[in-house]
Amino acid sequence: MALTNEQIASKVDALTRRFVDRDRRMADITSIRRGNMSAVYPDMFPEEMSKPMIANFVDIAARDIAELLAPLPSFNCTTTNVNSEKAKKFANKKSMIVNNYVNFSKLETQMYTGADWYITYGFLPIFVEPDFESGLPSIRVENPMGSYPEFNRFGKLVSFTKKYIKTVRELCIDFPEWEHIIVGPMARDAQSYDTTLELMRYEDDDQIVLFLPQRANLVLQRSKNLLGRLSVRVARRPGLDIDDPRGQFDDVLWAQIARARFSLLALEAAEKSVQAPLVMPTDVTEFAFGPDSIIRSNNPQGVRRVGLELPPGAFQEQQMLENEMRMGSRYPEGRSGNIDASIITGNGVQALMGSFDSQIKAGQQILAQLFQEVVAVCFEMDEKLFDFQKEMSGSYKGAPYELSYKPTKDINGDYNIEVRYGLMAGLDPSRALIFSLQALNAGLISREFIMSELPWSINVTNEQARIDIEKMRDALSASLQSLTQAIPQMASQGQDPSDIVAKIASVINAKKKGLSIEDAVTEVFDQEETESPTAPESPVEPPEAPVGPQVPPEAQNAPTAPTGAPAAAPDVSSILSMLGGAS
Repeated sequence: MALTNEQIASKVDALTRRFVDRDRRMADITSIRRGNMSAVYPDMFPEEMSKPMIANFVDIAARDIAELLAPLPSFNCTTTNVNSEKAKKFANKKSMIVNNYVNFSKLETQMYTGADWYITYGFLPIFVEPDFESGLPSIRVENPMGSYPEFNRFGKLVSFTKKYIKTVRELCIDFPEWEHIIVGPMARDAQSYDTTLELMRYEDDDQIVLFLPQRANLVLQRSKNLLGRLSVRVARRPGLDIDDPRGQFDDVLWAQIARARFSLLALEAAEKSVQAPLVMPTDVTEFAFGPDSIIRSNNPQGVRRVGLELPPGAFQEQQMLENEMRMGSRYPEGRSGNIDASIITGNGVQALMGSFDSQIKAGQQILAQLFQEVVAVCFEMDEKLFDFQKEMSGSYKGAPYELSYKPTKDINGDYNIEVRYGLMAGLDPSRALIFSLQALNAGLISREFIMSELPWSINVTNEQARIDIEKMRDALSASLQSLTQAIPQMASQGQDPSDIVAKIASVINAKKKGLSIEDAVTEVFDQEETESPTAPESPVEPPEAPVGPQVPPEAQNAPTAPTGAPAAAPDVSSILSMLGGAS
């Protein structure tokens, strides 16, 4: 049963009050990543130095992890009947349809921001929205800030609320029919139209509602959920409290602020040390400032500045804070290239990177499940809302395609999809290559499987066909080279090699014209068969056989080498009989 406006407003208000601490935590990490640390803890930064003097560790680490986590997995529709060509074509066509969804939504570039949000805030929502202009479902990665997902005890998403901050001017442009209520009793001047309001978007299985809590829960728009279920899916980072996911850097924010404060204190100490007051003996009555100035005194060693000694523990504390930040964020020192000499061996580097690779693999498994659910929503939306013949084109696994499909026919209620990050997920390139080659040599997997698991897009079927063609071309070239090497032997045996020489020269000329090796060989050797005239029937009796040794029957009935293949070496008896007949 659909909820009323009052029930929706009460539910959304309860969600915002429940996650008020999470919202504050997300706002703090956003300010720190933007370099505005004084907004989080203003008492630790003076007014004249409100910006930090150190590198933004949290922002650098988050961007690095996001760039490794962002690449998309492979989307493959499989079939249970592996022996049916029709089933294989059906699954391959569905895979191309999914690839069209991904390319149309520009999901590959969106995920660089989405992976950053997932690492920073601890969860990531993805919307599937209908694009009625193009007739396709569109995938959109949403900002977790201001998002309030609601799950039941089985972990199923039952509602999703998103808070947007809009100005009165923007709301009046989008909803002109409600302008008189959106503006409210305030004066209609430029300042009033720049006032910000909260716009809430609530969605459940029954309806999608847009309303303004600050305007007495004014409902701007309400629509029925045509799918009958939510079109948004949420990936949550695993942790102790799954209902309130935490980002990877929530526990190291204060260490970052402390490091920034220490850098300011060190700068202040250096400044005071340079500008320390002068100490003069009592006999100095006049002195000058500046370079090359002269101070006359009977006690020159007494002219000095007041020393300000910095305790060495201050610098040690900065190093300890940096180590605590790396440990708390699980970001190894090897990622920045700073490796201690005592652990510079390969085993030491792998030990440092082990935890980093494991968190990448864990994130990929969670995102793979999210993409699986998102693609299922795309299939259902395309089948229910855009059931008409559509044309699509693009590139799938490195090969271009162009085809047409109809959702009810080519999807046919099958929303299953296999989403995999591959065999090499979570491994660095060197270890992934060694592992795959070892598994291939041990006979555990096939070459086709290794090709499908490569970390770049490749059409395994087309690539395997290209490899086979290259091998056959190499074999054909080797056959021509063997035929060329047989020319001296034929000349020594009294045979005429001019025909073979002419054919090889014709093949070379055909290659100069741009023909492939197989087309050149086919053109040259087929031309001889078409041009060789057939012997006309004649009543003339055949000439008498020449006197001398004849070719033995076994030599006459010997099989001839196929056209284009290297000539087989004749035996000794055949060579002697041919020499005798020629004489």
